[in-house]
Amino acid sequence: MNKGIKYIGCDDHDLDLFESQYMLEEGMCYNSYILEGQHLAVLDAVDIRKQDEWLGKVAAALNGRKPEYIIIHHIEPDHSSSLGAFLAKYPDATVVGSAKAIAMLPQFGIQAGKTQAVKEGDVLDLGGLTLKFIMAPMIHWPEVMMSYCAEAKALFSADAFGKFGVYDADPDDWSCEARRYYFNIVGKYGTPVSMVLKKLSPLDIEAICPLHGPVLEGQKKDEALRLYSIWSAYSVETKGVLVAHASIHGNTAKAAELLGDILRRKGAGRVEVVDLCREDMAETIEDAFRMDKMIVCASSYDNNVFPPMHMFLWKLQQKAYQGRRVGIVENGSWAPSAGREMKAMLETMKDVTIVEPMVTIRSTMTEENKAQLEELANNIMQ
Repeated sequence: MNKGIKYIGCDDHDLDLFESQYMLEEGMCYNSYILEGQHLAVLDAVDIRKQDEWLGKVAAALNGRKPEYIIIHHIEPDHSSSLGAFLAKYPDATVVGSAKAIAMLPQFGIQAGKTQAVKEGDVLDLGGLTLKFIMAPMIHWPEVMMSYCAEAKALFSADAFGKFGVYDADPDDWSCEARRYYFNIVGKYGTPVSMVLKKLSPLDIEAICPLHGPVLEGQKKDEALRLYSIWSAYSVETKGVLVAHASIHGNTAKAAELLGDILRRKGAGRVEVVDLCREDMAETIEDAFRMDKMIVCASSYDNNVFPPMHMFLWKLQQKAYQGRRVGIVENGSWAPSAGREMKAMLETMKDVTIVEPMVTIRSTMTEENKAQLEELANNIMQ
């Protein structure tokens, strides 16, 4: 950690779902920092689940001193629900945040005696250290801001550049869980992310200090900036094909597995075959954005599409999936409907090209279906 900055965040090993929907294998961390100029500033609170541990870390780091400021980069409860307890203990501390963040404090039951709303380019002088504020609305809430300490060359990036997991999990593999985190939480807001990246480009940044995940320095910091440029532009990170299937009795799954084998034989690059009924859908969302092609295979159900596929495509709609080539395989024993419904959902997405033929299976694959899968594989690779 750079001089003048102390880490006082907390790991939550027992949390199994982030935002009550994203599976966690190792828990989550809530990051908080102290900036030690002549005046002391605490940067962000933590989730109330770790309130007592965090307040103990704050007190130990302060060592009898009093904080003059607490900076709120993002007011979502995993970063602010312990703020009330902090202010009860340090009532003279001024809460610093964007105007929207200050206005939202009462919504979360936070009564602050002193507040200071800041805007783009404002500087807080801590005596020997400064914080310059960078507004970052819709990454991924409207009140979000970042701050930059020029003396430490450190960027405090709010939820941007965060990842799932505890603070020191997978220290050599930031991108895997950062990618799943980005596309499922921040991914809809690619344009605001791109705008902030432009603001950051002139800054001399040696360390990125997010609210989740490790502090990023050196090559890890460079790689994070590179990947965020790709992700925020909805560009292709990896050439390949995601084959996502939702199968009731296993016949659609067999077609998807065969399609995966065909694509690998034809040299399609990275090929991932995913069972939407059983595997982590958040990881499948990540793969859909990562690769340049996708084939969706689903059973018909109630004159519609099997619900796991409907949920997957709905999530892609919500996260602004775009600019990809997509093939469709449907299965229906007497009245195939899945293809029609999948096609209608895909057509709502920006610059999605639907590749022919749409393959229709009636219960089990025929030799004709296998030939159609070969044709679809050829066409999607063009």
